[in-house]
Amino acid sequence: MEYTGAEIIIKTLIDEGVDTLFGYPGGAVIDIYNALYNYRDQIRHIRPSHEQGGAHAADGYSRSTGKTGVVLATSGPGATNLVTGIATAYMDSIPMVCITGNAASHLIGKDAFQEIDIFGATMSVTKHNFMITDIADLQDTIRRAFKIANSGRKGPVLIDVPKDFTQLKYPYEKKESLPIDGKHKIVQSDLEKFAEIINQAERPIIYAGGGINSSDSSQELRALMDKAMIPAVNTIMAIGVLGPLDQLNLGMVGMHGKNSSNYSIEHSDLVIALGTRFSDRVALNTKHFAPDAKIIQVDIDQSEIDKNVVVDFEIVGDLKEILAEILSLIEEKDRKDWLAQIEEFRKEDYQPPNGSDSIEPYKIIRHVAEYFGEDLIFVTDVGQHQMWTAQYCARTKPRTFLTSGGLGTMGFGFGASIGAKAGNPDKPVVLISGDGSFTMNMNELKTAVDHQINTITIILNNHALGMVRQWQNLLYDQRYSETDIDHSFDYVKLAEAFGAKGYSCATITEFKAAFADATTQNKPIIIEAIIDKDELVLPMIPAGGTVEDIIME
Repeated sequence: MEYTGAEIIIKTLIDEGVDTLFGYPGGAVIDIYNALYNYRDQIRHIRPSHEQGGAHAADGYSRSTGKTGVVLATSGPGATNLVTGIATAYMDSIPMVCITGNAASHLIGKDAFQEIDIFGATMSVTKHNFMITDIADLQDTIRRAFKIANSGRKGPVLIDVPKDFTQLKYPYEKKESLPIDGKHKIVQSDLEKFAEIINQAERPIIYAGGGINSSDSSQELRALMDKAMIPAVNTIMAIGVLGPLDQLNLGMVGMHGKNSSNYSIEHSDLVIALGTRFSDRVALNTKHFAPDAKIIQVDIDQSEIDKNVVVDFEIVGDLKEILAEILSLIEEKDRKDWLAQIEEFRKEDYQPPNGSDSIEPYKIIRHVAEYFGEDLIFVTDVGQHQMWTAQYCARTKPRTFLTSGGLGTMGFGFGASIGAKAGNPDKPVVLISGDGSFTMNMNELKTAVDHQINTITIILNNHALGMVRQWQNLLYDQRYSETDIDHSFDYVKLAEAFGAKGYSCATITEFKAAFADATTQNKPIIIEAIIDKDELVLPMIPAGGTVEDIIME
């Protein structure tokens, strides 16, 4: 039977299991929306206030569910408004399918109204992108896009569809999803060598990254750690793959990581890097990273091997499969001396000051985490609040801490929290933001209200662009150039104007009272928590530094 290209798009999305679509209508995609009208009982559509918010929502949906996020935008500015969101997903290896409309094919290259070369504009921030040039290719291109987004190292794929191909008709027949690629043949001798290096190590440390989440291999990681008594540190992208109470979990490593995590890397004789890329926020000085250690790197992406840090041994392949295969080759160890040394390192971990009723960020984050428990999904924007949340969120499950790690996108949080709640309606979702990040995409509060997506947003308001100001404080002689935000913005009135509920608090007692009331409300929530603009994220290792340069006060 023949259908229009627009109908083929919607039917193929349904075939791929899509139940939620984030998108914004426009002339180039009006036929897609016309087709969507007939399937509105099968696909929930969430219209953001801005296409960037829609891209972040698709991203948050994907991060929190493990499914593929899908976003739809019209041509021209609609398409270009997606680019930051696509780049955010690309840097963190998040599977997304992005569909854009364009001018009719006979107008391409003629500067038609709202024409843009989104194919060219997104080449560097997608795993792959397509431009439809034949209606016969439409269905299989969409199926390939889902396959590519989820094969190997995951990431976003874009499909650009000229308007005339949404109107033409072509035969459609339901097809099964294409199988996911990415399984590398694992050589047994490599596994044996990997195990031999681990078995011979006296002071091994696992350095876990976001690939643990992508490969759903947190249980395999725990099995390896428990059998061989190997402690682990994690990047910000791997928060939740291990719990804060796990004996062998040292927590976050890097610029704002725990002293014990950084000291353990420094004194190890073997670093086992799993699904991580040695970011410059962890390997701050690559010439002095793990100076006495051999380094093993396991990653699904060959291009990450030796990219930032030259390693001694590598295996390219799926983490879940590799960790499962190697477990039988690993010897049971107690490593008492190494673990005793790490306990001494832990005594050096930073402890935040405890004022009686002061409203330090860590108190807020800990209170929220304790109230909602392990099913809570924390989302953050980017800045000091992001690091405080990473330090104190106490997540024990994968996919319960969502943040823009690689690109560091301010304004990511609100859209991502909407996507997370849409994908997990029965779980609490709390966004921790700052006054700088929040105002970048606060228009998405309207989206939350319109679609009854009841998230809680906590704004740690220090009237400053806090992270840049912290650097100016510690490293630039307190020359606060354009980082103070001295406005009299009323977040409570803003929330009410949008149809949400707002609170403002200046003490921890006031915050707890506001938060308790907020949890009884059946609408989106904004809580402003006024904090000291001189509050620092500590500890901190300056860029390019080592553990010798840790700042503690």
